[in-house]
Parts: sequence; C-alpha cells; structure tokens
Amino acid sequence: MPTIGTAKIAILATDGFEKVELTVPRDELKKAGATVHIISPEGDDVRSWDETDWGSTEPADLSLKDANAADYDALVLPGGQINPDKLRTIPEAVSFVKAFAESGKPLAAICHGPWLLVEADVLKGRRATSFPSIRTDLRNAGAEVVDETVVHDGNLITSRNPDDLDAFIRTIKDAVEQGASGRDAA
Repeated sequence: MPTIGTAKIAILATDGFEKVELTVPRDELKKAGATVHIISPEGDDVRSWDETDWGSTEPADLSLKDANAADYDALVLPGGQINPDKLRTIPEAVSFVKAFAESGKPLAAICHGPWLLVEADVLKGRRATSFPSIRTDLRNAGAEVVDETVVHDGNLITSRNPDDLDAFIRTIKDAVEQGASGRDAA
C-alpha cells in the first residue's frame, strides 16, 4: 500500500475540464509528494474551461493508449460539463475508468466527472454525489444519490463542485494512504 508521498496518481481529462477541478488536485497531490500524470485521449495538451470561457492549457503526460490503470494508485476525474461528456464517448476512456473501479484502487470524480462512472456502469448499489444537474443520471445508473460535500463508498470518492475541493482532496489522500476500502471517511 503506497503512502501519498510514493503514490502515482492519474488524472484523466480532455478539453473542457473545469480548470480548478484539475489544477487544484494536481497541485495539492504533487505538493504532498505524489507523482501525478495527466492522461488525455491522444496525449495532447488539454485546455480548461474557466467559469465562462476557455482557460489555460495544461500539458498532458501520456495518451490513453499508453496508460495502464495497473501503473497507478488512484484516478481523478475532473468535471466541467464538456470534459466528461466528451470522455464518455471514448471507449478507451470508459474502459480505463472501469479498470480502476474493478481494481479497488481509489477512483475520485467531482462535479460532472461522475458521468464517466455512469458510462462505466460502476454505480449500482453505491452511494455517490455530483453536480445537481446529473444526479438523475447517477440515480438511473443505480446509485444512492446524496447531497454531501464528499462521499467515500468503497473505492469510489465523489464530490459536488469546486467548493468541495478541500474535502475531496483530503479524502483522496486518506484513501491512498489507507487503501481504498474506507466508507464515508470524509
């Protein structure tokens, strides 16, 4: 079981991710000592959405075809409406998310990020939260949907929006340190 200082963490993103939902977890996890890789569908740099317009471009470390879920200790799925909507149409992205869900390693999704959990069909019987506009999708996928800052159910960690980032990141760190088996450990 890795410590956060020895962990290798993947962030899966494409153009249209909510800027702070990628940059803040990346920076905080790196600050804690983790190695963090941004994985994009083609290995191209990804451009953020920053509240009302396009934001900064962030460098990708790997393409999805060169990434292996077994090489990482945790996966983070930033939201933004555009990013997960694009990713859920890419079979390799869905397979990558499903591999993490099945591995038992921490799988964290914030805001609209849980759309990928819906597409990967990993929410049946699980507790989760998300941005309000996609909660019906989570419910239809079999999740028990709650309105909480962070929900930690087995290896799944979900949060609602950027206001929840502190609790989201703290829970990711704890899950990596303790293994993903925690439940509602916020």
